[in-house]
Amino acid sequence: MESSHLGWRALARRQWPLAGALLLFVGTEALDADNWWQLPGTLVLAGIAVLAPRRPFDAALAGATAVLATSVLLRVAGETPTGSVVGELVLSETAAVMATTAIVVRQAPVLKALVGTLVLVGAAASTHWLRPSFWDEYAELHDYRGPGSWPQVIAGVVLLVLSVGTGLYFRARDRERATLVRSEVTAAQHAERIALARELHDVVAHYVTAIVVHAQAAQAVPAAAQEVLPIIAQSGSEALTAMRRLVGTLRGAESDAPAATSDLADDVRQVVAQSGQPVRLSLDLPSEVPPSLARSVLRLVQESLTNARKHAEGVSAVDVSVAVVADAVLVVVADDGRAPKAAPVGGSGGFGLVGMRERVALLGGTFTAGRRDGGGWEVRAELPIAETG
Repeated sequence: MESSHLGWRALARRQWPLAGALLLFVGTEALDADNWWQLPGTLVLAGIAVLAPRRPFDAALAGATAVLATSVLLRVAGETPTGSVVGELVLSETAAVMATTAIVVRQAPVLKALVGTLVLVGAAASTHWLRPSFWDEYAELHDYRGPGSWPQVIAGVVLLVLSVGTGLYFRARDRERATLVRSEVTAAQHAERIALARELHDVVAHYVTAIVVHAQAAQAVPAAAQEVLPIIAQSGSEALTAMRRLVGTLRGAESDAPAATSDLADDVRQVVAQSGQPVRLSLDLPSEVPPSLARSVLRLVQESLTNARKHAEGVSAVDVSVAVVADAVLVVVADDGRAPKAAPVGGSGGFGLVGMRERVALLGGTFTAGRRDGGGWEVRAELPIAETG
């Protein structure tokens, strides 16, 4: 037995108009009716219609059972229904059966929707033979022959088409909505994977590259091992810290979120000092920078220095400039190295520039990177402060 898992609050928000209409119909019939035999059945059927979205196919079976039980009760009691609309169904029963039909067509699998609709139609049609005829009694009292069979059949078909059509319409809408949600979820997952890949490349690869470079230096100059080993140990520790931050972010631990401190200038100085490269630093920053912008600035500087270490040979100086220019933070990292003859340490996946370009684009900035006319490589990014705040 399927369930739509619709909560009670959601059900109340969705079904209150139907519940109000059915209660109005039942109350009107109870006040005008000469007998109360049909009231329990109409109340049960109305309740089933209101609760139908939770278990649509079961509701269709239960609704048909309620109609049949009411028909048998009226036949045994010899009481005619008051105010029949279609067959011998009264207005509240007709509305409840239509609503249940629309819901089962909208929500149930195709086969169950077909079976549920046929069961409800069969139960409604059976009232013509099971229940005492309201129109026969009305004809005796008012010398009126009644509407006849064909108008009743036509009215029933029209109401059935209306119910099924309504269900099919909302079924199509639900399918479109589900498709849209799936596409949005897929896009969000893709964006999350890209963000994670960017963080892995920008943060962890930076420290791992430093470890490999210093280890190679120790191999080339054994006498320098004692000086290099502490740097390798520090880089390894920082790589583990960065990995823990990423794991914490994936687990939703906001307190472990990586970050810039309140002073971006000090953070940039620290990144430059950890790089171990001959950097000439120029800073012109306000006292406070939006956190998302500060973090991106740090990542741009860090990745640019990593690229200079991996992809350039004979670097004698790296110029790093971070300054506020016309409501934007301008980041420029330029080296005087030459293209390496051998493959860079750890290979080149080509994701560094892609990640930096994506990071800048997300903040509404501009990004360029390429070789300089006088030799070397330059990365330039301009990040607007207003959009990032």
